Amino acid sequence: MHRYHELRVPGRFEPLALAGRLAGADVFDGHVVYERAGEWWFAGDRLVEVILNRDAIETVTDSGTVAEPWTDTPLRQVRDALAEAGVQGWHAFGWAGFELAYALAGRPDLVGGEQPLLHMAIPRTEIRLGADEVIVRSVDEHRLAEVRDLLRTPFDVSAREATPVDVLDDSSRVAYQASVAKAVSDIGNGKLQKVILSRAVDVPFEVDLVSTYVLGRRRNTPARSFLLDLGGWQAAGFSPETVTEVSADGEVSTQPLAGTRAYVDGSESDVDRRLDLVSDPKEVFEHAASVKLAYEELEALCEPGSVTVKEFMAVKERGSVQHLGSRVNGTLSGGRNAFDALAALFPAVTASGIPKLPAYDRIAALEDRPRDLYAGAVIMVAQDGSLDAALVLRAIYRKDGRTWLRAGAGIVADSTPEREYEETCEKLGSVAPHVVRAARALAYRG
Repeated sequence: MHRYHELRVPGRFEPLALAGRLAGADVFDGHVVYERAGEWWFAGDRLVEVILNRDAIETVTDSGTVAEPWTDTPLRQVRDALAEAGVQGWHAFGWAGFELAYALAGRPDLVGGEQPLLHMAIPRTEIRLGADEVIVRSVDEHRLAEVRDLLRTPFDVSAREATPVDVLDDSSRVAYQASVAKAVSDIGNGKLQKVILSRAVDVPFEVDLVSTYVLGRRRNTPARSFLLDLGGWQAAGFSPETVTEVSADGEVSTQPLAGTRAYVDGSESDVDRRLDLVSDPKEVFEHAASVKLAYEELEALCEPGSVTVKEFMAVKERGSVQHLGSRVNGTLSGGRNAFDALAALFPAVTASGIPKLPAYDRIAALEDRPRDLYAGAVIMVAQDGSLDAALVLRAIYRKDGRTWLRAGAGIVADSTPEREYEETCEKLGSVAPHVVRAARALAYRG
């Protein structure tokens, strides 16, 4: 049984800056940073990994790798593998790619490739970063002093300047608008009600992801934020909503956001756009349909009568855009757990479509590359049964030497290709202006 040693460091801290310092220090073999409710969690070095592939679930420890085939409830298998890993008081951090939805829906033909669909890790070292205290836990006792010294190292991100990424591209615009037109035709023919179509924008220079995360978080107002280097993927993002939140006592919540207008600086123009948003029939329909599906998904796994809409059509400011936002809550029925809730709600309706199955076919047919992390989730789960999963949007991605941004828009019967392309530009504005070019000597290193 692995047990954590603990060190508490009181003081006055800036958690975001500390998260950047830890991620950029070259001390840890991989990391996940996860922000929720005003706290940042840093997970470094992998003690146990659980990886869900197309046909098997692998558990990787210091003793080797054990693989077992899928059952009809693979996310329960992931939960069991984490619970049986022999770590006392664990948290696990990781990601789920969008294509996990295809596999869960019995459509492995849409997955393509051999990339993992989900990757979770219990860290050797876990650091909880608050404004008044830092709590360090590690199975390696010597790490406690190393982290304490790292926390004392001077740190200043103010000098890092962004190199904005141009998100306007004529060829991309023409292709995206053509895809939107095809989707609108499918909706008009009764094949589905809504589908989210996205487009990618490649970044033509090497990026300092840590600096981009710190600078971008200071310019954004996300529901969650994350910075990760795990399983071959690197990403930084400012999630506008959660896919699934489950407390230790079985309370479950999801937060659909649908309906969008630009947001600049809180001026009168933003107020006008807000009033237009809440009164636009197309946006209201798109939002209400998303809330209805989220409600139905929760009803299927919650105690009868416990599902309620706690918030409806509130306007949420999320960086460069403002959305209509609602929250649907319920109480898990007996025998259900947080991974059942994730399986029911994943992928977010606001990043897939209605109904989800025909939306998957449209996404696979009309988008020019796999989504991978885009519209998937970054996940934090605990031994006590709680789980928090942030929708991966408003992010920058790096894999296999390529770096890119990606954004989408919800397509319904009243959509116009021109407006939907404009909406993708508005959403890309949450990240594109804050991308920091890599330097030979990064401010975080050394």
